[in-house]
Amino acid sequence: MDSSSETNWLIVGLGNPGLRYEKTRHNLGFMLIDWFAHEFQTQVKREECRSLIGRAIIENQTAELVKPQTFMNLSGEAVSCLLKKENRTAEKLIVVSDDLALPLGTIRLRPKGSAGGHNGLKSIIACLRTEEFIRLRIGIQPEHPLKEQKDFVLENFSKTDSEIIEKVLQQSAEAVRAVLSDGVERAMAKFN
Repeated sequence: MDSSSETNWLIVGLGNPGLRYEKTRHNLGFMLIDWFAHEFQTQVKREECRSLIGRAIIENQTAELVKPQTFMNLSGEAVSCLLKKENRTAEKLIVVSDDLALPLGTIRLRPKGSAGGHNGLKSIIACLRTEEFIRLRIGIQPEHPLKEQKDFVLENFSKTDSEIIEKVLQQSAEAVRAVLSDGVERAMAKFN
């Protein structure tokens, strides 16, 4: 099998680089990429298009695990650069992000859609000039109304929330695997 002619999946976790942001709500995308890297014993450290990348075989598909290093609001610059390379298409792009509108502990898969107020998704949609890419959103909605959204998404998870997040990362990983093995429609029916 000649892997050079095959299109690889790009699994892009959104987040902000640096220790300061590592365990914040806004970094759930990075956390899922780290989960995959640990699970498939690979390292996400190859540098390309202002991103850190690792490779894994997931559900018999070659997947590149991507953590853009551009900071959230410029994620699209990294993603569009990666998609210009050979063997990569938006049809095989999965973007993982946090979502303030979804309750904590829930996930939503979509084959396409708007940014829903998420700056990372806004940047990707603007740079790719399309909303036609798969996204997995992981809920971080607080139990109380927020005065300041920006502060909330950049806070670390509480101890109680961290336990929920462990479970939701496991579920998110299963959802991504289902997309790779069964396609997005079937995965949505199972996980949404």
